[in-house]
Amino acid sequence: MCGITVCVSLQQNSGVLLNSTDWLGPDSQCTENVRDLEISISFVASTLHLRGETLVRQPHTSEKSVFCWNGEVFEGVALAADSNDGAVVFARLDELENSDAICSFISNIEGPYAFVYYQRSTHRLFFARDPLGRRSLLVHRPTENSPYLILSSTSAGTKQTHNFEEVDPQFIHCLDLSQAQLARVNRTVPDAPETIHLATPLPKELTVAIDGFLDILDTSVRLRVQNIPRSSVDQAARVAVLYSGGIDSTMVAFLANRYIPLDEPIDLLNVAFENPRKLISRSDGDQSKRRKNKGVDSTRVHPSNGKRSSIYSVPDRLSGLEELEELRRLCPGRRWNFVEIDVDYAESSQAKGLVEDIMLPSRTVMDLSLGLALYFASRGKGKVIKDLSGYPEPYTSPARVLLNGLGSDELLGGYGRHRSAFNTGSWEALIDELQLELDRLPSRNLGRDDRMISCHGKETRHPFLSLSVVEFVASLPVHLKVDPRLEVGLGDKLLLRLAAQHLGLEVASRRKKRAMQFGSHSARMEVGVGDRDGDKALST
Repeated sequence: MCGITVCVSLQQNSGVLLNSTDWLGPDSQCTENVRDLEISISFVASTLHLRGETLVRQPHTSEKSVFCWNGEVFEGVALAADSNDGAVVFARLDELENSDAICSFISNIEGPYAFVYYQRSTHRLFFARDPLGRRSLLVHRPTENSPYLILSSTSAGTKQTHNFEEVDPQFIHCLDLSQAQLARVNRTVPDAPETIHLATPLPKELTVAIDGFLDILDTSVRLRVQNIPRSSVDQAARVAVLYSGGIDSTMVAFLANRYIPLDEPIDLLNVAFENPRKLISRSDGDQSKRRKNKGVDSTRVHPSNGKRSSIYSVPDRLSGLEELEELRRLCPGRRWNFVEIDVDYAESSQAKGLVEDIMLPSRTVMDLSLGLALYFASRGKGKVIKDLSGYPEPYTSPARVLLNGLGSDELLGGYGRHRSAFNTGSWEALIDELQLELDRLPSRNLGRDDRMISCHGKETRHPFLSLSVVEFVASLPVHLKVDPRLEVGLGDKLLLRLAAQHLGLEVASRRKKRAMQFGSHSARMEVGVGDRDGDKALST
């Protein structure tokens, strides 16, 4: 009997579970560390010596592969009386070149076993249990808090943050690690880079980066709005944008305008929630919370002032209406349907159960806040002002493709934690944080968002998360995309802000980061809910 643990991580040293197998194999404990394709793989094995005359230590290693074995071979492979079954199996595996041959060989083995086998030439990781599952092998798949893959004979106990499941013994599993990583962030540390002053010409390297970024983002948007089947209804919108009036969604809408025929409208889906907690705060005289969006005059941006309820004058509604005017000025031939999606408290409360079902396995308070916002926004049922009378008319967006600005904050340093990293550890710490953002993207909430949107028979597309865009931005030196030395609203997502200014989106380029759940008021609706409860699990 042996104990095995394998950890696959994009970080240099995960340091997890590496001592958890010691007690399973008291005769030997060894570790083999592999660095391949910028991925770290730690193989840990302990041995209980029950086969052969001499102790054979593992992990088994060669120039071709690494092998961890916990099992016994009774049939299917010829073994001498004094041989070690793990060593024999490893030697045979090392002779095989392709996946089919490996799977065929393993399938012929009779006996209780669990193994992990890494083939260096193909960067493939094979793992399996015998068909009856007589040996333990657990898998932890990457999560946001534990962004690594773990295969282990033992669990981490109840106090660990790893979500272990039994490996399905009906299959031989294969993971191609060459497909497992996103781009690597350029680790060039700038040497006292020039501070940007908008009143002076930009450095040439920055103007080149802006042009390259706009070119690749423009292509990404074009590919996502081309060749969408036309509706049977004339002049019906085929494309909508999940729209807050922020810089991300405005940039996506502006670029989409270039490739959608002018006789078609583009729907801008803007959601706002009746939030009792906010309304009580407002009625108590907290005027600062009512107008966080400084400089926006609600009487100016509302063409039908007095016809809209102030209940829905949430930050995203005000910024969306203001940014609508900038889009109309820059794209005068386009009909922009600004869809005001107002959700009263009773309706959002009634939908919570359904939203929770759809978003599973996501189960936190923040998941629900974002899930509600995405559910109602993507449904597209609201009202639109279609003519100069200023009276809103009921409208449901027919668009089946929804563009989303998600991803720019992760790529371009748009979160407060990026500024904090810089303040703590300068450019090196900021680069590490940006790499961590990329590494965590596959385990973030894109699946949850897709479930919320697709439940209405619609598809979301993310221009900022095109792999081409991701790789281009990652390749840039850090100071060309974010500069925390500059004030908030300029230094964060610097590259995107300068690109927006280049296109004439002056108001959008100065817009500060605001999370969807706070801009739409879908978060913290109940009186008495704590301000920092977002990570709490929902009660069952």
